[in-house]
Amino acid sequence: MKSFGPSKEFIFGDEIEWEIVGEGLKRKIMGYDDKIMLVKVDFQVGAIGVMHEHHHSQVTYVESGEYKLTIGDVTKIVKGGDSFYIPPHVMHGAICIKAGVLIDVFSPIREDFME
Repeated sequence: MKSFGPSKEFIFGDEIEWEIVGEGLKRKIMGYDDKIMLVKVDFQVGAIGVMHEHHHSQVTYVESGEYKLTIGDVTKIVKGGDSFYIPPHVMHGAICIKAGVLIDVFSPIREDFME
């Protein structure tokens, strides 16, 4: 695995540019080292986090909004104040029902986000 070194100790959201990652989807990488990464993802209504899987463990806090979320073969509605865990190699995806923000934590770091 490529080493990226840690991020700065203090990261100010207003100083980071949003990265457009899909229609109605943008993200900011908010901190990381080789073992963990925190990412803020902004969803507009109708935006789709396409079904995918990866080798990382993922925990997500729903800061705001409402989402139709599928993990494996289970689909539920999650909203601001909820959270969810996605084990490695489990298919998952989301459709935004009400605009909002997800806070994703990955372990280890999402190397693909750094390219």
